[in-house]
Amino acid sequence: MSTPQHDNPSAAQERPAGYTLSLVVPCYNEAKTIEACVDRILAFAQQNALSVEIVAVDDASTDGCWDILQKIAQNHPRQIKILRHEKNRGKGAALRTGFTHATGGFVGIQDADAEYDPGDYLAMLEPMLDGRRADVVYGSRYLRPNTRCVHHFWHSVMNRALTAVSNAFTDLDISDMETCYKLFRRETIQKIAPLLKEERFGFEPEITARVAEAGCRVYECAISYSPRGYEEGKKIGWRDGMHALYCVFHYGAHNAPLPIMVLIYLFIGALSLAVNNACFVIATQSGVPLNPAIIAAAAASAACNYLLCVAILFRHKSRWSAGTEIFWYALSVSLMGLIDYSVTHALIAAVPFFNAHWSGAKLIASGIGFIGNFAFRKWLVFPKKKNTQPPLLT
Repeated sequence: MSTPQHDNPSAAQERPAGYTLSLVVPCYNEAKTIEACVDRILAFAQQNALSVEIVAVDDASTDGCWDILQKIAQNHPRQIKILRHEKNRGKGAALRTGFTHATGGFVGIQDADAEYDPGDYLAMLEPMLDGRRADVVYGSRYLRPNTRCVHHFWHSVMNRALTAVSNAFTDLDISDMETCYKLFRRETIQKIAPLLKEERFGFEPEITARVAEAGCRVYECAISYSPRGYEEGKKIGWRDGMHALYCVFHYGAHNAPLPIMVLIYLFIGALSLAVNNACFVIATQSGVPLNPAIIAAAAASAACNYLLCVAILFRHKSRWSAGTEIFWYALSVSLMGLIDYSVTHALIAAVPFFNAHWSGAKLIASGIGFIGNFAFRKWLVFPKKKNTQPPLLT
């Protein structure tokens, strides 16, 4: 459960929503830094005459962070709203909780340490206030300001690589997908937030994929960054990087540009072919007659192809029920199998070269089958659900 704690619940409603910046601060065992973080935000707001709402979400800390947050909220009841998870759920879950409770016209993210400078939000607000109508602004650590703190090389390599792969899937041209600093219009993030599923650091690639799919207008600007080490409390590790890569595929593949989808399906087809051949060899070596072995191997390959399509490339039950989806899948497999058989035999019968080289005819038929299978899966078996809801953005 998430339980709001603030002395004056109507304070947020008294502020003009269009002029308030809500900063969601996820906290887990940040007792050493949370007070300084809040002080920096409040000082930044005071210096710039900016109305700020801090939504701090304690993710079941065990180091006294929650007690500190309660004291801070008592001292600043009009500016701070605190919430708590009874069980540790992860940064992504804390952000979802914070997004749903934010009341400002613009909603940003602030880690509970000193890596990021809240003052950078002034520059990030500009594309939303100067007539460019940005819906989302990313604060990039890799766009070059006049000076910058030198980052750890391999950490930067991992971030840039994940950003490049994410861009290929979302067709966005951003320079820092993994940045903490992301700023949203409230109506944008509160429509996207119910769709979010990632509990931990997979939030970054997932929110980027959701933003791209929603057709948001995305801007980015340079920010400062002072990285801390693991001995200072940094929590993200290489396993999170691997999971982020999975999230790029899982949340972005079904909406990726066509060339990327074809490459992924080529990978799926290669794995399915390997399963087909392996099952055929195992069956024949086990004494199964030829025709049953062919049928069994083809069935195993088709099942592998379906499961991989659902796991990696397309959305399961995107429009049809599971039963209808499997029906269309089986029908498309049967039809393409018939086309493969017919084309192979037709080429062997009509072309002398293929009559002497059956493999060439089979190769052409397989190419036609690959194109046909991909087309059937994308536009018949796993089509995008028709949008019966009003557009996310206006």
